[in-house]
Amino acid sequence: MVKKKKEEELFAFVVMPFDKKFKDLYLYGIKGTAESLNLRAERLDEQIYQEGMLERIYRQIDVADIVIADMSDKNPNVFYEVGYAHAKGKLCILLTSQAEDIPFDLKHKRHIVHNGEASTLSELLKTELLWAKDEIKKARDSRISVDFKTPTGVTKVGRYHVDAELNFVIELRNNSDRPSPEIDHAYFLCSDRWEVSQNGKVCPSARAEDGRTMQHFVEFPVKRLQKGGWARLSLDATRVMADGAEGDELETEYRLKGALGLLLVTSEGSFTYSEFMDIEIDDLPF
Repeated sequence: MVKKKKEEELFAFVVMPFDKKFKDLYLYGIKGTAESLNLRAERLDEQIYQEGMLERIYRQIDVADIVIADMSDKNPNVFYEVGYAHAKGKLCILLTSQAEDIPFDLKHKRHIVHNGEASTLSELLKTELLWAKDEIKKARDSRISVDFKTPTGVTKVGRYHVDAELNFVIELRNNSDRPSPEIDHAYFLCSDRWEVSQNGKVCPSARAEDGRTMQHFVEFPVKRLQKGGWARLSLDATRVMADGAEGDELETEYRLKGALGLLLVTSEGSFTYSEFMDIEIDDLPF
């Protein structure tokens, strides 16, 4: 009888304030949930080490597959450690008791609002960890990791309508020890309300099988990513936020929420990377 290969255990490093009010959130909301999905989750105060605390934090973030960070109370140490994790290209899951504690330039990143309830955190974190495991598998299979940067742009308010103009930057890296598969073509995925362009030219598009998502064909700058290599896609997208002629009320602020994606078709299969956008826009550059 052939035994099924045991699933590899991934490591999630947890950064959060060392305060007793976070005890249940950590033990039951994070650690217990991670263990149920064959993930090893640890905080610094659980570990035995000889180097300095900051050096240990650096090393744990460096080796972690996932960084889980609770941004509640705007703790400066946590903010610093999250900045380091993002600079290292780590997959981060942000937590908070209230949405206001998430810094503005991270609000578009995936985050969980748990209201201080361990049960709420456990339920929501399970979904995020399953997503994270899938993203890690895709990055390992394709040898390409994808990072959706914070969108920038502006709203344009006319007499009868409001338009949004956004710029999306997507960075791709090969952190493996060998070249990536050859990239045949790529698609930017978003809702059908957006018109997407690259280098001043509207991208050809077609509707995906789900009937809602549009696949916008984008030109990829290289055929493959070498070991340690990276590439960047810059895409412009526009959409009508409100049309007074059709009865929409014209407002000064709008919230954009929804899924984005990048589909890479390679010599070793197709890989779809996803991100969730949640930003507020007004008539000033953001």
